[in-house]
Amino acid sequence: MAATNNSELTFEQAMERLDSIVSKLENGDVPLETAIELFQEGMKLSQLCGGKLEQVERKIELLIETEHGFQKKTFADVNEDKGE
Repeated sequence: MAATNNSELTFEQAMERLDSIVSKLENGDVPLETAIELFQEGMKLSQLCGGKLEQVERKIELLIETEHGFQKKTFADVNEDKGE
C-alpha cells in the first residue's frame, strides 16, 4: 500500500495501515532499512490522520444549552469553554 497516494486514503484506511505498520515495528522482525521506511510512512499517515481530524473538528457544530436556551457553537468554541 506504500505506493498508494496517502492523500487519497480515507481516515479509516490510513488508521488501518498505521496500525499494521505499528504491529510490524513492534514485532521487531523487519530489517533496519525496512523499519526506517515503515516509520517514515507511519509518520506521514499520522500527520494525514491528524489533518483529517482537524478538518472534521472545524465542521462540527454542537448545540449547547445555556440559561438563554440552546446556542449553536463550533467544536473549537466548545473546547475553549472547557479550557482546552
